Amino acid sequence: MMLEIAGLTRRYAGLVAVDGVDLAVAPGSVHAVIGPNGAGKTTLFNLISGVVAPSEGRIVLAGQDITALPAHARARLGMARTFQNIRIFAAMTVLENVLTGLHVRLRAGPLGIVARLPGFRREERAAAARARVALDMVGLGPRAEDRASALSYGDQRRLEIARAIAQDPRLLLLDEPAAGMNPAETEALGALVRRIRDLGTTVLLVEHDMGFVMDLSDRVTVLNFGRRIFEGTPHEVRGEPAVIEAYLGAKVAARLARRA
Repeated sequence: MMLEIAGLTRRYAGLVAVDGVDLAVAPGSVHAVIGPNGAGKTTLFNLISGVVAPSEGRIVLAGQDITALPAHARARLGMARTFQNIRIFAAMTVLENVLTGLHVRLRAGPLGIVARLPGFRREERAAAARARVALDMVGLGPRAEDRASALSYGDQRRLEIARAIAQDPRLLLLDEPAAGMNPAETEALGALVRRIRDLGTTVLLVEHDMGFVMDLSDRVTVLNFGRRIFEGTPHEVRGEPAVIEAYLGAKVAARLARRA
């Protein structure tokens, strides 16, 4: 498995945000995590990426236990992510934004950077080339020298994805990538995610747009109140009563069951 999670739990005082979640993500797949607001989806992503530490449980990336590793060490091992709220440097260029995601790949020390030694200059040129390839992949190549603040909302979302894929990750975490996008932008995003998967990157995503999720995902995990309540194919998830109840409430779920 590309990612294996066992008994993952996060407590905040009296609140259990993630409660004993198990998850296995197959390599080369698109795996979605869905659930109503407050289900614990973003907290789960924060635990996987090392933004917060688990209270209990274990996280394994491609066979290596990463539970105790900080976020930057996970990035070096091939994990990259985007965030629910766009995190870009508005005053920097589009290219510079992508380059900020590549610092974990640089090997030059402080002396090499300050003195701009040949080794650092080679790394700098290689990083710029990788950043431009990532921008071309998301359709932002012509905007490389523009200020990030000049991009539309949808393009800023794509910029975040470019920054993540420039790291050449084995596992890419996308936190609500289609949020705020119009239908045309969402369709283009789906095509981009498929291309990323087809190039060999495993994708784990959180998303509220059910059409996007069901059309794109190989497997779907459903959370509610921090617990995993169901996992299956998109087809299986559509007809699962526990999922319908989590989203629509018990009364609506019962009415739908009676009509079936």
